[in-house]
Amino acid sequence: MPVFITAPGQTDYLFVVVIVMMLLIILAIGNFYFQLHAVPERIAHRANKVQLEIVAVLALISLFTHNHIYWIIGLLLAMVRIPDFSTPLYSIARSIARLASRSPEAGIAQSAPVPPAEAHPVEAPSAAAAQHHQANHGSSGAPVSGAPIAPAPSPHPQLIQPVVTASAQKAGAQEKGI
Repeated sequence: MPVFITAPGQTDYLFVVVIVMMLLIILAIGNFYFQLHAVPERIAHRANKVQLEIVAVLALISLFTHNHIYWIIGLLLAMVRIPDFSTPLYSIARSIARLASRSPEAGIAQSAPVPPAEAHPVEAPSAAAAQHHQANHGSSGAPVSGAPIAPAPSPHPQLIQPVVTASAQKAGAQEKGI
């Protein structure tokens, strides 16, 4: 009798070897398949985060739908470097916010529009107001730490209206012929 034929009630060694080999081959092919599907994601790891997420989604869609066009699109997208437009724009916005004496975290959307000030003559501060300012802010006259050296320009400058006397009104009325 040949070696691969077993007697009744005995262990079939050839069958056991074939089953173990089949399991190893199936696991090796599955591992290769999953490693192949992860190639676009590995390539995209050196790119920015948004590009990596798009490539990962395309690879998953390809894996679950077996439409390999998604895998090819993901591979091509992973190989192309998409320029980063957001970092320079955020840097410009932070610089402009610093120049405008605002904190970089305070966005443009958070600042409310200021209503225009009513037009009235600008008066010199009184002595009582100066004493009140010294009492509240210290008398050293040095700027507070962290404060800008020069005052920030007002977004709405105060309008100065000329003081018109009664004689000037009469003269203006005479010029108009009233």
